Amino acid sequence: MRLLVIDPGVGTTGNMMCGALLAAGANHDTVLCAMQSIVPESSVSQVMRCGMPAWYVDTCAGSVHRTFAEVLEIIHAANAPAAAIDLSKRVFSRIVEAEGKAHRTHQVHFHDAGADDVIAAVLGACAAFVTLAVDAVHILPLSVGFETTSCAHGTISALTPTTVEILRNSDLQVSIVDYPGEQCTPVGAALLAQLSASFGTDKHTGRITSIGCGAGTCDPTNHPSVLRAVVMETENAFFPSVVDILETNVDDASGELLSEVIPTLMNAGARDACLVPVTMKKGRPGYIVRVIAKQSDSERLARMLARETGSLGVRCMPMMHRFVADRRVSSKRVVVNGTAFAVDVKTAFMDGKSYSHKAEFDQVRAIANTTGVSIRDVKQIVEEGAWKKE
Repeated sequence: MRLLVIDPGVGTTGNMMCGALLAAGANHDTVLCAMQSIVPESSVSQVMRCGMPAWYVDTCAGSVHRTFAEVLEIIHAANAPAAAIDLSKRVFSRIVEAEGKAHRTHQVHFHDAGADDVIAAVLGACAAFVTLAVDAVHILPLSVGFETTSCAHGTISALTPTTVEILRNSDLQVSIVDYPGEQCTPVGAALLAQLSASFGTDKHTGRITSIGCGAGTCDPTNHPSVLRAVVMETENAFFPSVVDILETNVDDASGELLSEVIPTLMNAGARDACLVPVTMKKGRPGYIVRVIAKQSDSERLARMLARETGSLGVRCMPMMHRFVADRRVSSKRVVVNGTAFAVDVKTAFMDGKSYSHKAEFDQVRAIANTTGVSIRDVKQIVEEGAWKKE
């Protein structure tokens, strides 16, 4: 099992997260391609922060105010893995929800978080996380400060209302420091909160395989402005963790409603969710809604499942062991009808040997639409090529 440990001891931003994950081993080409599809001038360089080597991600672009829908449109059009696009959407969903609560409005306009540089940094961090192919995340206490910073709302506390709201609705541990400036941005807080919600786990022992530092823009002399990421290989690969399985039977909900239940649960931190068609009493067609959840999330997700479906009860099968294979995501070059394409392929390993190659479906479908070759044939070309290159 691969575990990512994130140490935001001096705060975090989207750029710092992206840089740390790149330095820890994320796929450089995939991440840079994702960021440059939004900000063409995006770059990555190695710098020093208070004597510590770190990777600095620069996505500098002008400030633009955008709606949530406009931000989502930009993310959808980006050249990034589907999983990274989905994770980015969840991160911005947290920001827009926190903005709405902090400013008591339903018509949220992103200010600093709506700029191209921030969108590129979030997408880059999410692409880095996806290509790092870890199974779980453990986040150490996050440092925040109370000094002032300048933003679209004027000069306010560096711990902005949006950041406070994001942290309040997360399980992150927070410590107060007296370092100058904004130690944690709303984007940084949202990234940590979403990774914790979707992949969080308790601390594990294991062997460190890589370490990376992501640099902040400032370079103070009294502390290194870096975010550290540590990748570990933990023991007990076949049963590395336990989860709860939540289920409820539904026979009185429309297809439109049920189609929204799954993404709602996933956005709320479910590890997985599905609908299973069944025949219920009196021959009525229905569904079992099944959710895989962290133990710490079970009660919250069970309540949400009941509210979303109108169910009168939710079954919980606690502490189910699960096997999680070691995985890697890599970009493969394939030629279809004389044209070269790059496709992300997820490879699963057992005992150090690969046993599965799966091409990213959205990218396969896009190639099929471009070339006129069937999806089935494109998928076969990509996956057979991955086997041959081992």
